[in-house]
Amino acid sequence: MAINLTKGQKVDLTKNNPGLSKILVGLGWDINKYDTGSDFDLDASAFLLGSNGRVLSDADFVFYGSPQHQSGSVIYLGDNRTGAGEGDDEQIKIDLARVPNDIYKIDFTVTIYEADKRGQNFGQISNAFIRIIDEANNRELIRYDLGEDFSIETAIVAAELYRNSGEWKFNAIGNGFKGGLRALCLNYGVNV
Repeated sequence: MAINLTKGQKVDLTKNNPGLSKILVGLGWDINKYDTGSDFDLDASAFLLGSNGRVLSDADFVFYGSPQHQSGSVIYLGDNRTGAGEGDDEQIKIDLARVPNDIYKIDFTVTIYEADKRGQNFGQISNAFIRIIDEANNRELIRYDLGEDFSIETAIVAAELYRNSGEWKFNAIGNGFKGGLRALCLNYGVNV
């Protein structure tokens, strides 16, 4: 049975699941009935962060344009350009044992591609969630339903994994940003 979190809650991931190394981070959403004349193309990303909360280099940003971290520890599994269908719309594969020691956190974000141009925002999205799945047995370990608190935002920091005393923990963040992917990149120190 998965642990369901609310915004701001933190939970031990590896301490409660001894031997856990390979996980899938699934992100999903539905589009509300509003028609903007364009498909909604939401994109998941992962930012691998040092102790200062920023990337150590631009290579620590994993997304549709750079789908695999150089360490092989984080792999973006593909772009769903419409959000159609049930379950996860996009997934990111994580091998916790391969995450470099100088990476302290991995933040998971979702942005709307060309949101300003298309007149779109997260107020037009519903049922957004992030979940952690044990890849070995396909069991959902953690789920965080983001709710619908975002009216003008075009980017969301959904959650993060972070190291604490040799273990990995999960933090349900749910913070919105205006400015889309560019704003997130600037926030995390990625050159744009």
